[in-house]
Amino acid sequence: MPQRDAATMTASEPPPHTMPDPADALSCHPIAFARSPYARRIDAPHQPTVVQGTETGHAADALIVFVDGIPTEAFRDLAGFERIWLLFAFHRSEGWKAEVKPPRGGGKRSVLATRSPHRPNAIGLSAVELVAVEERALRVRGMDLLDGTPILDIKPYVPYADAFPQSRAGWIDAIDATQGRQSAPGPRRPRTR
Repeated sequence: MPQRDAATMTASEPPPHTMPDPADALSCHPIAFARSPYARRIDAPHQPTVVQGTETGHAADALIVFVDGIPTEAFRDLAGFERIWLLFAFHRSEGWKAEVKPPRGGGKRSVLATRSPHRPNAIGLSAVELVAVEERALRVRGMDLLDGTPILDIKPYVPYADAFPQSRAGWIDAIDATQGRQSAPGPRRPRTR
């Protein structure tokens, strides 16, 4: 199919695909699992760099343990990278809604304009510090994943391609203007009765 100029496309044209029938869904299998100190969602930070409110107040060390069938040759050359991207499944997500209330405050927002785990496809993306490449695992720091989270893919963080520090952040910029930059809250504590 020839490439089309985006300027000539309209929203009134039928989309190339619609939400698939669950029977036709894409099949993914974990390549690894997270071994982290966070057993419950309430304990984990909302973002890997936001550790205020966690038990230690520090970025958590964790392991990414590869499943049988993923040879060392598949990940050994990650050695030397400072950060990696983890593509993972929000395995405890229970459905989704078009709008969610983000933890930073304000009203409801479009789910695709947030980092909510409750998404049409429960897939997450997290950048973590790579501490060491081990025989069957990666040692990482700054983990925000729950223990047992399935890892679907891993990619190196490449600063020239992955960092856009001057980018606008939509509704988050307005919150930063009133509450301070990167004012995301840490994990919520269980309510006491």
